[in-house]
Formats: sequence, C-alpha cells, structure tokens
Amino acid sequence: MARKLTITISDEVYEGLHRHAGRSGVGRFVERLVRPHVVQSRTSAAQWREASADELAAGYAAAAADEAAEGEAAGWIAADLGDTLPDEDFRDWSPHPSR
Repeated sequence: MARKLTITISDEVYEGLHRHAGRSGVGRFVERLVRPHVVQSRTSAAQWREASADELAAGYAAAAADEAAEGEAAGWIAADLGDTLPDEDFRDWSPHPSR
C-alpha cells in the first residue's frame, strides 16, 4: 500500500529533486534514500527479487570479487564431470502421457 506524504523543503532542493529524479520519479527516489534508515532489512531472497538493475550488478560484482567463493564454485562445477546420466531422447515426451 502506498501513502501520500506532504513535506516542506526549500525551493533549491525541490528544483534539484525534479532535475535529478524527474517529476514522476521524486517519490521513488526519496523512498530509495529513506528506506534503509527506517525499514528493517529484507530477507536475502526478497532483497534480490526486489533489487534494481544497479543493485544486482553491484551484488554480482561483489560475488565475483570474492576469490575464495569463486574458487569453491569452480571446484563444484568441475567436480565429477563423468557422473552424468546418459543422453536420452525426449522428442516424444509428453507431460500428459495418457493424452
């Protein structure tokens, strides 16, 4: 649920908000700035579902910079490459075999 909020700010700040965020983006801009200070942090899954493209890019960059975690991931990827199922032909497969 969204609510309308009326605040008093200087003309200089008002004009700057409109230049920076655009007339229709001021509320979204202010909420992004204020939210971390007034709302408890989200769970990890919710955080990434609701993340902006910039937040996702920053998260991926931070993960890539973690050399220990990247090394462990590479090890998991390379492990047991021979332990796969034989190729199967799924051309005739149907999720509803009785149809």
